[in-house]
Amino acid sequence: MKSPLVIGHRGASAVAPENTLAAFRRAIEGGADGVELDVRLSRDGIPVVIHDRTLRRTGLCDGVVEGMTAEELGRVDVGSWFNSIHTKLAQQEYRLQRLPSLDEVLGFFSSKASRLYVEIKSPRPKDSARELARTVVSRIADHKLEDRTTVLSFDLAALEEVKRLNPELSIGILFKPRVGHTLALKKMLAMATHYGASEIGLHRLLATRRVVRSAIEQNLRVTVWTVNNPKWIIRGRTWGIHALITNDPAGIIGSADTP
Repeated sequence: MKSPLVIGHRGASAVAPENTLAAFRRAIEGGADGVELDVRLSRDGIPVVIHDRTLRRTGLCDGVVEGMTAEELGRVDVGSWFNSIHTKLAQQEYRLQRLPSLDEVLGFFSSKASRLYVEIKSPRPKDSARELARTVVSRIADHKLEDRTTVLSFDLAALEEVKRLNPELSIGILFKPRVGHTLALKKMLAMATHYGASEIGLHRLLATRRVVRSAIEQNLRVTVWTVNNPKWIIRGRTWGIHALITNDPAGIIGSADTP
């Protein structure tokens, strides 16, 4: 059976500082079919690649992404934290990593055949989700990467705007377990169909054989996040999972190929 795509979660984030050009390069060098990355808007409306709303964890400094300009954010060291925590994996190159703009990342991938999963993070205030969506769609078009990109989000307003602007661009709705509440399978699939999604992104705890089979029957591709156990490669082949998002592409690929 066909193997699922292996997608680097924020790049090869197990071995390099997440959402940096170094992490994206390590993912591709490790055999990943593509990468997943997170996008937020700077104060001056520039999409930048970072997961958290603040710089506390990966920038080791105070500051809120949406409260700073793209120029200010571009000077932030987002690699040194990794060296401090993962001393055995530390590299001098990582200390040189700066918070990248979406343009920088898309430019890096423009000459590659890699698949891109761009996650729109829910901004504050919520009504700026559509602004972020518009900017992301525009940047993807500028780099002519529409055919290799899927836009992901938990934010339905953002995904709705993406489809309004470019009905041909692939989108995926993200689903995760909720404490004290279980979203019914039928409702998940109905949401995906209603918003014109081509795939659903499931947290691994939601990805059962039944859910995957039901999604495929509705012509929806299934992407599962975040998985680091190579058993998911076999499971993906057997169940027909489209893509696996992992922190360690090289590790999961190498382990899966080992008898």
